[in-house]
Amino acid sequence: MAVVATHEALTAIAAILAAGGIEEPRREARLILAHAIGCDPSSLFSRETVMSDAALALARRRATREPLAYITGHREFWSLELAVSPATLIPRPDSETLIEAALHHRPDRARVRTVLDLGTGTGALLLAALSAFDGAFGIGTDRIAAATALARANARHLGFGARCGFLVADWTAPLAGSFDLILSNPPYIPSPALAGLMPDVARFEPVSALDGGVDGFDAYRCIIADLPRLLAPAGIAIIEAGIGQAAGIAGLAAAAGLAAVSHADLAGVPRAIVMSAPEGVREKTIW
Repeated sequence: MAVVATHEALTAIAAILAAGGIEEPRREARLILAHAIGCDPSSLFSRETVMSDAALALARRRATREPLAYITGHREFWSLELAVSPATLIPRPDSETLIEAALHHRPDRARVRTVLDLGTGTGALLLAALSAFDGAFGIGTDRIAAATALARANARHLGFGARCGFLVADWTAPLAGSFDLILSNPPYIPSPALAGLMPDVARFEPVSALDGGVDGFDAYRCIIADLPRLLAPAGIAIIEAGIGQAAGIAGLAAAAGLAAVSHADLAGVPRAIVMSAPEGVREKTIW
């Protein structure tokens, strides 16, 4: 195994990443090297030398545009450290807007006793909601068995195992009962646009978590039509929207007899669409 100076290892890793078109090669080089040698990135420069072979191998994987989260096996979401795998979409910061919207509409956290996460993936939205609403119990569903297994493992690791359960299910099909908070980040990329996604996404993330059908609205139609059956009388549903999709989602909500308002992410994109019975959302709808 090659033992080299830390700065030399970082330079070599960054060069591999830059050649692969990675936008921030130096920053990612630090993360890859720290992961390979098992240390925190903040303590990396306290080491004069490192064994670089494993890190160089990881860098070559990243240079093929394999997502860094799949290489390291984890991603932070809502300050929770989640295991990820190629069976699941990688949680994005934009999706935290849904949790922010939930807290905005339910500042009395005791009102949320039951949570449903449709298309749970890693469990990110459900587990973030359980951390925010500490008296709630949650259910997460996903069509992919490997995803529900990963979400269950994340729940156990984070200490939420007794407060949630996971089902392999096609959206709302097997569900009964009512929920105070329903969350979903469904696939919403129009099928014709999939090939144009950045390589990190198009080549590596699961198509089933991305492909929203010809117009991107297949999952929205399925989920929103069933919300009146699943929402508690004073419950709210919050669904993630892609760019330009908020108005279409609001139309589907209206057809289901629901009122809707939007919350923007940090880029100003209407990202979280909050739906409820008309008396449950008292703010003016903004598009």
